[in-house]
Amino acid sequence: MDPFARVSLGGTGVTVTRLGMGLAPIAGLFTPVGDDEARVAVDTAWEQGVRFFDTAPFYGAGLSERRGGAALHGRSRSVFTLATKVGRRLITGDDPGDDIWAERSGAAWVWDFSAAGVRRQHAESLERLGLERIDILHLHDPDNHFGPALHDALPALVELRAAGAIGAVSAGMNQSAMLTEFARTGHFDCFLLAGRYTLLDQSGLADLLPECHRRGISVLCGGVYNSGVLADPADGATFDYRPAPPAVLARARAMAEVCARHGVPLRAAALQFPLAHPAVASVLIGMRSAAEAADAAAMAALEIPGALWRDLVRAGLLDADVPHP
Repeated sequence: MDPFARVSLGGTGVTVTRLGMGLAPIAGLFTPVGDDEARVAVDTAWEQGVRFFDTAPFYGAGLSERRGGAALHGRSRSVFTLATKVGRRLITGDDPGDDIWAERSGAAWVWDFSAAGVRRQHAESLERLGLERIDILHLHDPDNHFGPALHDALPALVELRAAGAIGAVSAGMNQSAMLTEFARTGHFDCFLLAGRYTLLDQSGLADLLPECHRRGISVLCGGVYNSGVLADPADGATFDYRPAPPAVLARARAMAEVCARHGVPLRAAALQFPLAHPAVASVLIGMRSAAEAADAAAMAALEIPGALWRDLVRAGLLDADVPHP
């Protein structure tokens, strides 16, 4: 796989590299990062060939956008693709309301899927980023806000796209069912599906991926390590941000054993697996350091023998009907 090949999203002129950088970790996800290390992480991803970067106001209550924008500032805007999100509007406050962020930005957030809120959030993100354009704008986690997201926020995104302010309309969630409903509106160019098309969880294959393939909508896959267990299934590994259940941990370890027989790290198989589906355009990997950025690039570029996938199927660890490289 060429992880730095560029592919188009849906019918838009927006392109992404097959490997993208998720910018949540540089906002101090779980542990502090700091401005300098964040910049080095982005610089290293860039040096490796990554040209797709995904952020959100929610990540560190603005820290991710500020740090990501600062690191990308001065680079030719025509050669990289930038995504951010709407649905959580930042307000003044010392506590972002979430205990997953180890650094404070002086901001908090409130839900806001109103049309005016979307336009305001777009403008405020541009200001934090210090960049002149956002290419992809996602509705962010509208799980409990389906009505406002569909009837208020989506028309505002469509207007921004029509005005040329953004290139692609998207939504990003940890579930596939609502994204499938969004796909049927005919207004979306792509979706960010987190954790639901992985070696351990292929629930997105039941509805979203075939629907998107039929409609020419591109899928961006995040959370392909299921928050850690597919990167390293050691004791204490997490699955969907909670301690991995024993059955999940055992399955991940069995996969790792198959991979090891072929000299392939489990995380390489986990990263490359989603890209075999024809609807999937890119995989987003969170990278908090130069080491993680270099490792993601290496895992994406590693040649994986076809026998590995066949062995996973024979071991009952992967369904024979699931697309694989």
